[in-house]
Amino acid sequence: MSFAANPLALSVPEPAFEAWLRDSGYLEILDTSSSSLPTSSASFPSSSKPLPPKTPSAAVAGGISSIFFFLRTLASLFTINPFAKLTPEDFVRETPSWTVGFVGDASSYSWPGGPSQARMRVQENVRRYARNYAFLCLIFFACSLYQMPVLLLSLMVCLGLWELLRFCSDKWELEEKRPAVRTILVFAAQFGMLVILYLTDLQVALFYTAVVSYTVMLLHASLRKLASSKHSLSTNQHRRPYQKQINFPSK
Repeated sequence: MSFAANPLALSVPEPAFEAWLRDSGYLEILDTSSSSLPTSSASFPSSSKPLPPKTPSAAVAGGISSIFFFLRTLASLFTINPFAKLTPEDFVRETPSWTVGFVGDASSYSWPGGPSQARMRVQENVRRYARNYAFLCLIFFACSLYQMPVLLLSLMVCLGLWELLRFCSDKWELEEKRPAVRTILVFAAQFGMLVILYLTDLQVALFYTAVVSYTVMLLHASLRKLASSKHSLSTNQHRRPYQKQINFPSK
């Protein structure tokens, strides 16, 4: 739809072209172009005259500006909303491969070239690896329970208490004969479980899990380079055999 306004035009507006690349799945082109923007102006000076040698003060100023740029990009990671484009459908799709898709190799990571590139990487990678990040969150919570055995025991006690309440309700038919008594027992069991979990520091385990999971997600999503989606790859695979079948008539 980006080219529907003027399909015969030799150029399209940059926002429309970026929207078409995003919808078509060519995210690696957007990632590469955004990372090369800061270096392109510095690599090709406007004048043809040779540049003068850098003085120590200029080198120091360049180093300070690089440090400020690094800190600005790092600070922008904690002001980004990583769940801005996340939808429920992202948790339904197939989980990406942990070795090739999620972890990758050393060439799959690079420091973002600016806050805009970091924002794009985080939002797109969170959508792509939503199931992987959810599974990592469960692993971190299990590790926190391993470090807090009293909390793990209290969770088992609460689960047993809830199952006992359900068994007694089914055996005595409280839902049909005495619904008011069943409601009171359910509220009492819920209040008792909340007290037990609070006294065993469940909130501390949840806080540590949330902090560690969020930090790991931000770092991985910002450093992981964007790659082509499966949709674009499958489109190219279906397109090539079709192009090979075209036979031009001979003169």
